[in-house]
Amino acid sequence: MKRTSVGDIKNLEGKEVELAGWVHARRDHGKIIFIDLRDRTGLVQIVFTPAVAGAVDLRLEYLIRVSGLVKKRPDSMVNDKLPNGAYEVEAKTLEIMNASEATPIPVDSDGYDINEESRMKYRYLDLRRERMQRNIRLRHEVSQFMRSYLTERGFWEIETPMLTKSTPEGARDFLVPSRLQPGKFYALPQSPQQYKQLLMVAGFEKYFQIARCFRDEDPRADRAYGEFTQLDLEMSFVTQEDILALAEDLFTKLVEKVFPDKHISQSPWPRISHKEAKAKYGSDKPDLRKEKNNPDELAFAWVVDFPLFTEQSEEDFFHGSGSAKFAPSHHMFTAPHPDDIPLLDTDPTKVRGLQHDLVLNGYEVGGGSIRIHERDIQEKIFNLIGFDEHQKGEFTHMLEAFTYGVPPHGGIAPGLDRFLFAVLGEKSIREVMAFPASAGGQISVMDAPSDVDPKQLNELGLDIKKK
Repeated sequence: MKRTSVGDIKNLEGKEVELAGWVHARRDHGKIIFIDLRDRTGLVQIVFTPAVAGAVDLRLEYLIRVSGLVKKRPDSMVNDKLPNGAYEVEAKTLEIMNASEATPIPVDSDGYDINEESRMKYRYLDLRRERMQRNIRLRHEVSQFMRSYLTERGFWEIETPMLTKSTPEGARDFLVPSRLQPGKFYALPQSPQQYKQLLMVAGFEKYFQIARCFRDEDPRADRAYGEFTQLDLEMSFVTQEDILALAEDLFTKLVEKVFPDKHISQSPWPRISHKEAKAKYGSDKPDLRKEKNNPDELAFAWVVDFPLFTEQSEEDFFHGSGSAKFAPSHHMFTAPHPDDIPLLDTDPTKVRGLQHDLVLNGYEVGGGSIRIHERDIQEKIFNLIGFDEHQKGEFTHMLEAFTYGVPPHGGIAPGLDRFLFAVLGEKSIREVMAFPASAGGQISVMDAPSDVDPKQLNELGLDIKKK
C-alpha cells in the first residue's frame, strides 16, 4: 500500500490508508489508546484497540507506520480547529520504525518560551514544531512564486560565484584562503552586485537569482549574523520607475497568492522622499500601518531621493581610507540623479542618488538603484569617497568593462529572510531560517565555528596568531 499524507485524510473517508510519522501526543482511555500522528502536512488522530499489538509502548516522537480505516469522528468529538478534526483512523497494524529518547526540548508548542541556545543546539527537533514547519514551507512558496513570476516575464536565472574577490564595498568580508595560490584569498560575496552588473555588460538584460550573501556584521532582530538570502534582479535599458513598478507588482501578487489572509493597506504604494521620511516619521523606514496591532496589515512603501553621500566615518564605511569626507549612502555603484551630476564638482552633499528602498511595516526589506554605467562618473565617485590608487585598482575589472558599450541598468534586491520576518510578524529573523547562526555567531547544531587540524592550516600556509 502506498503511503498517504496526513493532509489528504479529509478526502479519504471509508478508505484503507497507510500513514507514517511521529507520535505528537498520546492519550490512554482504558483499553483504547489515542495518539495524534504528525507528518509535515498536519495531524490526525489514530485509534488503537487492544487488537493492535505495540500501542502501549508508544511514546512521544516515536516514528511509526500505521495502516487503518479512515472514519468520521462522532459529532461530539469533532475538533473544528484542525483540518482533520472531523476524521480519525482506526488502526489495524502498527510498526515502530524508530524509537525516540525523551526530547531535550518540547516540540508541541510555538517554542517562544524555550531558551534560544537550546533551540539552536537541537534545531533538527525545533524545526519539527508546527510554526517552524509553516515558516519554512512559506519560504519555499515565496521563492517558487518569485522564480515563476520573473521567468514568465523574460528573466533568466543565472548563478554567480561564491568564491570571489575581496573588494572594499562597505562591510567586512568573510575570507577564504587559497591552497593553490598560497598567501592569496577569496572572499564570500557580500552580494552579487558586481557580477550582476557585468551580466548587464554581457547583454543578458534580465537577470535574477535567489542569492546567498555573506557579511561579517553584528546581528540584530532583523539581521542574521553571517549569511542571508535575497532575491537579486537586474535589468538593462530601464528607468527607476520600471524597477519600482515591477517590484510592486511582484510583491502585490505574491501576497495575494501566498498570504491570502494578509491585506496591503494602500495601493499604489506610497512614495516618500528620504527627506520627508526623516522629517515626518523620524526614520527612513517608516511604519505606515493604520493599526500597529493588526498582524495581517502590510504597509508597503517606497523611500526614494536619498542623498548620494553621507558623512564618512569608520562605522559608516569600513573600508574608507579616513581621508575623505564622503561615504556612499547606498553603495558606490549607485548613479547620481542626472540633474545633480554638476554638483559632484561643487557640492556633493546635495547630490541625490537614484536609490530606492522597499519598506514594510517599519523594516527595510529591500534596496536597489539605477547603477553607474559610465567610467568617468564611476571614477569620480571613487575619488569622492577617498579611494587611493590601490583601492581603485581593486575595481579595474569593472572600469575596464565600462569601456565596452555597457547599457544603462538597475535593479533591486529584496531580502527573502527579512521579508518573511516582517510579513509573519516574527520576533527574530532566525525564526524564518532553517539553520541560522545564533546572535553570538555560532551554528550550535554543527558546533561551528571550530578549530581545524593543524595539517590543514599548514597546507594553506597559515599560522594562528594567539591573542
